Amino acid sequence: MKDLTLKLADVQTKMKAKKSSYNSFGKYYFRKAEDILEAIKPFLLQHKVYVTVNEEMISFDPVPVMKTTATFSDGTSAIHATAIVGVDLNQKGMQTSQQFGAASTYGKKYALGNLFLIDDTEDADATNQHGKGVAAKVASAKTAITSAQIVKAMEFIAGGGDISAIKSKYTLTPAQEKQLTK
Repeated sequence: MKDLTLKLADVQTKMKAKKSSYNSFGKYYFRKAEDILEAIKPFLLQHKVYVTVNEEMISFDPVPVMKTTATFSDGTSAIHATAIVGVDLNQKGMQTSQQFGAASTYGKKYALGNLFLIDDTEDADATNQHGKGVAAKVASAKTAITSAQIVKAMEFIAGGGDISAIKSKYTLTPAQEKQLTK
C-alpha cells in the first residue's frame, strides 16, 4: 500500500488539470471531470496504475442522492475518494435524464478532485467576482488547504505519504502542519 500512496503523491504533486471551459456569465474558467481524466492519462502507464469512477444511488426520498467514488489502483491495492451529490429534480429547463446527468458530472468532478487534491475554490460562486476585477486576479502557485483536504492529507500521511508533498501544493498554517504531523 505504501508504494501506491507514493505513486498517488507523485501524481497529486505533478498533475496539472487545465480549466478548459469558460463561464461567460461569471467570466471565469473552470475545470471539468474530462479535464482531470485527460491530465491523469500520462501517469497511468508510468506508474502502472488505473483510475475508475463508479456511481451508485444511495437515497431516493425525499431527494435522489448519488455517491460517486473515484479509485486509484495498481490492481492489488486501491485508494478511494468519494463525493455525495443530490439530484435537483426542480431544475427548470431540464428533463429528468439531464438532471441526473448534471449531478453525475458534478459528482465525478468532485470525487476526482478529492482523490487528486484539486482545489476549485476559485470557481465557487461565493468567491468569483462575476467579471469584476478578473484581470487583477492572479492565481498563486499554492492555495490554502481546506478542512476536507486536511482530512484527505491525514489519510495520505497515515498511509505512508510525506508531508512535503502536501506542503508543495498547499500553504499550511503552523496549526495545520502540527495537525498533520501528529
